[in-house]
Amino acid sequence: MAATSAPGPQRPERRARDLRALVESRWLRRIAGFLGGLLAVGGARAVDMPEDRGEALIHSYRGGGVTASGPALLVRKSLADRFSLGASLYVDSVSKASIDVVTTASPYHETRTEYGLSGDYVYRDAHITGSFTSSHEPDYTADTFALDVTQEVFGGMTTVALGFSRGADTVLKHGAPEFHDEAHHWQYRLGATQILTPNWIASANFEAISDEGFLGSPYRIARVFGAAVPERNPRTRTGRAVNFRVIGGLGTRDAMHVGYRYYWDTWEIKAHTFELGYSRYFGERWLADAYVRGYSQQHAIFYSDNAQVETTYISRNRQLSTFRDVAVGVKGSYAWRKVAEKYDVKFNAALEGVRYKYSDFTDIRTGTPYAYTATVLQLFVTATF
Repeated sequence: MAATSAPGPQRPERRARDLRALVESRWLRRIAGFLGGLLAVGGARAVDMPEDRGEALIHSYRGGGVTASGPALLVRKSLADRFSLGASLYVDSVSKASIDVVTTASPYHETRTEYGLSGDYVYRDAHITGSFTSSHEPDYTADTFALDVTQEVFGGMTTVALGFSRGADTVLKHGAPEFHDEAHHWQYRLGATQILTPNWIASANFEAISDEGFLGSPYRIARVFGAAVPERNPRTRTGRAVNFRVIGGLGTRDAMHVGYRYYWDTWEIKAHTFELGYSRYFGERWLADAYVRGYSQQHAIFYSDNAQVETTYISRNRQLSTFRDVAVGVKGSYAWRKVAEKYDVKFNAALEGVRYKYSDFTDIRTGTPYAYTATVLQLFVTATF
């Protein structure tokens, strides 16, 4: 999952924080049947009002000495023909004994809670979505506002999308009440989706990302001539990303998707992501999806496993190193039946395994390049009404 997002400076194992995307309605809808729905893509409309729905999820992440698990809830309800409101709750219970932690400090446990509110408004061929999320940990608080607009043009054959996000984080440090810093984030999005045939669509998206403030971890250390020194990251960063995707039906019961994303930034990180997936209906109730994803990146200009010269900026954050990962995932959805003639209920499960291999980040306990395997399990139920 993290492999598909723009790489960036993180606290040790900020991976658990990235899991928050799983509770967002767009992601859950994709898992529940996005690809399957594209078996009849010709009837899709970007300006349809989101369905009234409730979602409940349990997730579990294990890998690299980190475990994260917890529930997520989302409810969305239309207020009128053109308005819809949504609310979400996401909880992470995280135990950290990653390589960063066990080699420099003691393992620890913490809980993160995130609240979200969103609203949708449809006017003619335009769909406007606004959202706000607030995430709280004992030593980290993050608030994000986002606004997205999609507009159908050329008789509904093309959909143009514009988006903007603004985030503000507060960074603290356990055991150091005098430490207090902030980070601010901006993201601008532009994209287009084109219906190619009754069964195939293609999309192209561009992102511009800007970060300012404390962009590292108050806990992480770097190594210079083998000695431990505090990590020092630049306080500004600008990144760009382009994403291309093709999705389509292969017949009446199966579909596939192919995607590629390229990311680059002012820290001289360059990253490539490839994904290939296949979906198929089995009977009228079962939908299965399988995919493989590959990710690779080049290290930041100031990253070093063990620097041999003192520089203004220095980091040993493995997320800024040269590494690659390969993920294989499967998803399944079962459409149960209507409840009380009103609720369409679906049971969903998703399992992903990821193998990470680092080229220039060493496990100092063994002196060998670091590698590990992670698994993500999601079980959830959705009900539309």
